[in-house]
Amino acid sequence: MNAAVNSMRNALKPIFVALVALVFTAQPAMAQSILRDAETESLFDEMSGPLIAAAGLDPKNVKIVLINDQSINAFVAGGQVVYLHSGLISTAKNANEVQGVIAHELGHVAGGHVINTGGIKAATGISILSLVLGVAAIAAGAGDVGAGILAAGQQAALGKYLAFSRTQESSADLAGQRFLAAAGVSGRGSLGFFKQLLGLEYRLAIPQEDSYARTHPLSGERIAILQAGYEADSAWDKPTPPALEARFQRVKAKLKGFVAQPTVTLRDYPLSDNSVPARYARAYAWHRSAYPEKALEEADALLKAVPGDPYFYELKGQILLESGRATEALPLLREAVAKTNSQPLIASLFGHALIATEDERNFKEAERVLKSSVAKDNDNPFAWYQLGVVFDRNGDAPRAAMASAERYHLEGRAKLALANAELAVRTLPTGTPDWIRAQDIVLVSKTAVGEEKRRR
Repeated sequence: MNAAVNSMRNALKPIFVALVALVFTAQPAMAQSILRDAETESLFDEMSGPLIAAAGLDPKNVKIVLINDQSINAFVAGGQVVYLHSGLISTAKNANEVQGVIAHELGHVAGGHVINTGGIKAATGISILSLVLGVAAIAAGAGDVGAGILAAGQQAALGKYLAFSRTQESSADLAGQRFLAAAGVSGRGSLGFFKQLLGLEYRLAIPQEDSYARTHPLSGERIAILQAGYEADSAWDKPTPPALEARFQRVKAKLKGFVAQPTVTLRDYPLSDNSVPARYARAYAWHRSAYPEKALEEADALLKAVPGDPYFYELKGQILLESGRATEALPLLREAVAKTNSQPLIASLFGHALIATEDERNFKEAERVLKSSVAKDNDNPFAWYQLGVVFDRNGDAPRAAMASAERYHLEGRAKLALANAELAVRTLPTGTPDWIRAQDIVLVSKTAVGEEKRRR
């Protein structure tokens, strides 16, 4: 291989890296673990509802999704879905700070920033043009000249993209400020969170003079632009409703207990702390550490502190179920389902408990409960899995295959989805809704399998 070709290969590397980065940022949630919890999703709905309305969006079409990632981040990746990292919730001091982040991300949604990728297209166009010119120069024998063209073109492309990204971020900041004001929500949390990020930038020794080489404006720049507007707004001194703040602190502690190392949770919420959030966090930490009796003690204390709370019934039922005491879990989970109007995530846990009793008398109820769960929320692969199990236990092999197809389709396992959907098409009554749905999954899965083959 001659020196010119080597020079071309080295020059192309940054371009390929940049293009790959764009591909991965377009669909980041696919490689990450989504956390689903009934109480957390209910809280997000309450926190975001007024902001979604202020943005002129339909709350039925907007989702706030929690991702198990300890970095401090939030993003949109197409459609009307806002992704929050668990690390952001852990870092936020209060509900208002999270509302500020959600308002900013809704600014991206309302602005069509992911759909309107003009800046990315322009940057990619510059890269492709420089690639063509550089290869032509190298082919003509001017390897050093070609490499220079490639490097300069890549720098221009990167600058174009970074400028586009910073413009979008600034636009989302201002839109978020409008949404908070229109919803009557204070901007204190938004500024407070930016100040936390500014402190992080200082600790990481990030230069504060110029944001030219960054995708986002510097936090100090954002604070300077937003502060006067926030302080002039009539909602500036409006406190977060105490009940909402209390729910946030509960969920924050619950999340810590679920995702953090138990030793960390027990350090941050010591036994001397008998508050509701502390007991909530410790209940999950003890449960994850295989100390079910200690976990049940915390759950009982929570139910004593807040009698009739459906999420504490859910907690105690989950501990019993996952400790091999499914029959004891049933009345608690049944109560949780009743008190939340058959919330689908809780209903799927209840259905699982009914099956786990291994008592055939519970299987019909499990089928009914799980059917209701997927009817309200058909994006839950765990519920589809449990429904497939109970169909199989009840001797309904065609619908067991159909439920498995739904599960594997949601999990992105195209081959298994295709195999089960084809079996369902062959065995279900022709023309029924399940048969039609199975055909849909066959078509989608065939396409996905074909794309997987082409990628290999």
